[in-house]
Amino acid sequence: MPEGSGSIIVVIATDAPLLPHQCQRLAQRAGLGIARTGGVGEHTSGDLFLCFATGNRGLTAGELGHADPLTVPLTMPLTMLTDAYITTLFDAVVEATEEAIVNALFSAETMVGRDGITAHALPADLAVPLLRNVDP
Repeated sequence: MPEGSGSIIVVIATDAPLLPHQCQRLAQRAGLGIARTGGVGEHTSGDLFLCFATGNRGLTAGELGHADPLTVPLTMPLTMLTDAYITTLFDAVVEATEEAIVNALFSAETMVGRDGITAHALPADLAVPLLRNVDP
């Protein structure tokens, strides 16, 4: 397998009251977390970043196509986070993505795959002291 030919899927879930365009902006920040671990989005990479928010519970799609105009409200109230406060969520996405990748690397076990190709576990006892000596 050529170097850099892997892919990653990042799913971001939040209970913040976000609108779809805000979820899209959060999803884009996952790439920054991947970059912190050395990923650069190679040509063969099929990275996928998804985000959903549950902060507006109770909203329904209504009775699409079957709505009785006398019983279904014309509008529906919702709440959204003001964009002025979204940077904290961007930071959280970057940090959580980076941490998830590092955790996965340290919890992986040596395995043998197709054609006898062996992927060795990352030896935490050797790697952690090296990471402590790296300047940020």
